[in-house]
Amino acid sequence: MTLVCTPCNSDNELLPTSSENKSKAGLAPLLLTVVELVRQLLEAQIIRRMEGGTLSDSDLDRAAESLQKLQEQILHLCTIFEVDPKELNIDLGELGSLLPAPGSYYPGESSANPSSILELVDRLLNTGVVVEGNVDIGLAQLDLIHLKLRLVLTSQPI
Repeated sequence: MTLVCTPCNSDNELLPTSSENKSKAGLAPLLLTVVELVRQLLEAQIIRRMEGGTLSDSDLDRAAESLQKLQEQILHLCTIFEVDPKELNIDLGELGSLLPAPGSYYPGESSANPSSILELVDRLLNTGVVVEGNVDIGLAQLDLIHLKLRLVLTSQPI
């Protein structure tokens, strides 16, 4: 076996330096998008429970305040990592986008086809779904890790 090392200049030319590169590379935009997905899912569930009459006024006030604080933190982190909050989304091709376009989705409204993963997950949480599966992870044709999964995904108490 022969290892070959390629020297690299020490002037950091391989590292992104402009703010445009910082916002388009790295994990920060991805993680902030996932946090925004969770925030919007929480908001959708709060709206569903509010409209269903299952939240007291004090619960609704606490939930609204918590959502507001979470949104402020997301915006603060966007500022720190130089990410435009409007760009917190992922286009998944034929599956649609991760998040719906602003104003295009309201929990409980029926639409023929969900246009975002958030809409799909919100519907699944509302109705409930059970996912079962087996996963075998191996190396060199040896099964080394065996997983048997049963996942219940719902917003209702079990």
